[in-house]
Amino acid sequence: MKAEDARTRIMELLTLFKLPTAAEQMVARIEKAGHDGALPVVKEVLELEAQGRFDRRVARLRKASHLPHTKTFASLDEARLPRTVVQKVRELSTGAFVERAANVLVFGLPGVGKTHVACALGDALVRAGRSVLFVPTYLLVQQLLAARRDLSLPRALRHLDAFEVLILDDLGYVQQNADEAEVLFTMMAERYERRSILITSNLVFSEWERIFKNPMATAAAIDRLVHHATILELDVPSYRTEDAKKRAKKNDDNYTPHPAG
Repeated sequence: MKAEDARTRIMELLTLFKLPTAAEQMVARIEKAGHDGALPVVKEVLELEAQGRFDRRVARLRKASHLPHTKTFASLDEARLPRTVVQKVRELSTGAFVERAANVLVFGLPGVGKTHVACALGDALVRAGRSVLFVPTYLLVQQLLAARRDLSLPRALRHLDAFEVLILDDLGYVQQNADEAEVLFTMMAERYERRSILITSNLVFSEWERIFKNPMATAAAIDRLVHHATILELDVPSYRTEDAKKRAKKNDDNYTPHPAG
């Protein structure tokens, strides 16, 4: 590596580590002492420190995300998914949508792999150093409702705001009452154009009034979510249905009738 490249990278890394005085003084002092040949070694050690810090950050983010460890791109059966969906999910995994505070909405019938797709995307974002929280929608709603009863809803929303991406799994799976729908809408409104939401749901938009209870709230929620959003539709057979059919066929194939008598 050229000495100039080593100098530049050392100063970049020290600045990244928030060591402004070292960034300003270290290279100049090493060179003044006549130890220019040590610069590549210094750079190598600082690169190791940078990698170590990043690895520790990812480990912390992974623990805080509550993502299932088994649902990643490595375990995702992409052959079952529409090619366009696979391409779009891979594109989303770069994290550009997070920079724009855009949303991702994953629709499909139960058992088609919506949660796996969402978690695989979340895992990729965590690996890139982004903060993600995965939570079943019903559980988050109950937590927000409890926070409102305790007069601590603003604090609960600030906690969620620490996550760049909030994955709400199974929106609409459990019917909410009016109070639950209200705190859910409040959370979505708070994140609008500031933080990303990734939602999985087996309910199409025309059925969302079952979630938000009245036409105006439903329209407002959909408008905020869709304004900056990528929509993925998993129009594929259910994993569980296919698996049940395979097991039934295997049992039929292995069945040997007992002789009479």
